[in-house]
Amino acid sequence: MVAAPRLDPSLLRLVVITDGRGDLARLEAVLGAATAAGARCVQLREPQWSARQLMHACERLLPLLEAVRGLLLVNDRLDVVAARMAHGAQIGHRSLPPDVAREVVGPRSVLGFSAHDRDELEAAAAAGCDFALLSPVWATTSKPGLPHLGSARAAQLTAAARLPVAWLGGIGAAQAAAVANVPPAGRPAGIAVRSAVLAAADPGAAVHELLAALATPAGG
Repeated sequence: MVAAPRLDPSLLRLVVITDGRGDLARLEAVLGAATAAGARCVQLREPQWSARQLMHACERLLPLLEAVRGLLLVNDRLDVVAARMAHGAQIGHRSLPPDVAREVVGPRSVLGFSAHDRDELEAAAAAGCDFALLSPVWATTSKPGLPHLGSARAAQLTAAARLPVAWLGGIGAAQAAAVANVPPAGRPAGIAVRSAVLAAADPGAAVHELLAALATPAGG
């Protein structure tokens, strides 16, 4: 079992979301390389797994995150978090309402919310969520045709939010570099990626490239 730390927003610098393929051995290898390269937050999003499978995966993956003082979140499975097998949960508009989710996981667990507009960001903050993933900022192949916010609108929403925000959707190294150039008031705490790391031939190198892009504004 694990005791969740209070959220340090710096852990959101690069959030790696798993891709639902259900291959635990592969995830251990990819996430091991990602955390070794500097990723500090992993969202385990494997909807086809049972609670038992997810708890087993948490047992295997927690050492990777705890070795770097990172954060392991599970997507939507509040029961796994309540059993203290992960540091927290990521929920969205199809999950239990965030105030109810907070009651289930308790005050010490980290709770993230997947938001798409100002109202959802405000609701997440009011319900005591610790952070939000705002999406889709750029067009994404995982949800083709879905309207995206664009960086200017995402920056406006981020500046108005009352909780830390990380951006999700269509993000690679070029988009990470664009984030580095957002004015400080609207700049997110970090970015969240799936295919940019999970589909990379070298996940560690991909993490290095993303973090380097985030750290280097144009002209810097």
